[in-house]
Amino acid sequence: MYRERPAGVAGAVLWTSSAPAHPRPVRVLPDGCLDLLWSSRLGLLVAGPDRTAHLSTSAPAERWVGLRLPPGVGPAVFGVPAVELRDQRVPLADLWGARAAGVLADQTADAAVGRGAADTGLYEVGTLLAAVATRRLRAAGGADPLGLRVAAALATGATVAETAARAGLDQRSLLRHSRHLFGYGPKTLARILRMRRALALARAGVSLAEVAARTGYADQAHLTRDVRALAGVPPTALLTT
Repeated sequence: MYRERPAGVAGAVLWTSSAPAHPRPVRVLPDGCLDLLWSSRLGLLVAGPDRTAHLSTSAPAERWVGLRLPPGVGPAVFGVPAVELRDQRVPLADLWGARAAGVLADQTADAAVGRGAADTGLYEVGTLLAAVATRRLRAAGGADPLGLRVAAALATGATVAETAARAGLDQRSLLRHSRHLFGYGPKTLARILRMRRALALARAGVSLAEVAARTGYADQAHLTRDVRALAGVPPTALLTT
């Protein structure tokens, strides 16, 4: 079972998931975000920004809590450029050190079992993840406002040239900043955000031909090719799962 709720920090989302007795791989689509993860089996991890879909495989009955940080926010929380985490899942201790990560690991372990009810435990773990992210974001002086502006422009369909102009940067500088903030260049982020806009429209009942026209693809075939390249499967497969 998968659930989401607002995290109360920088537009982030808290999500929880509990694997069934016989779990199947879950296709996690790229979104330009970095996640702080807690797993009942693996402990604390950081999920970097993916360029293509990541197939996540859980153990039977494994429980997960994630804090999904919006594009551009993760580097301020984790203290490293997003490009260093691209397409990776790394232990939190590799970024924050064994001591700091160990303190949070002990707190989350206690929260996960401390009240007896599984759902309550996961809620408490999420609250802890949000709190530590809030403190680190505050200590860093907040998220880089450039990242928020760039992501917002690309999310509305602005071209890379238009986005650079709005940010007061040339395209080379935009590329450098984007790699630091998002893990990849603005063209890749624009493709990912366009795919997610397209899938949201399709799930709302809009035909794929109309989706393609609304979201800037040349035609439905272009939409299908681009989604397959990013997600590993065509949009029709994503809409039936």
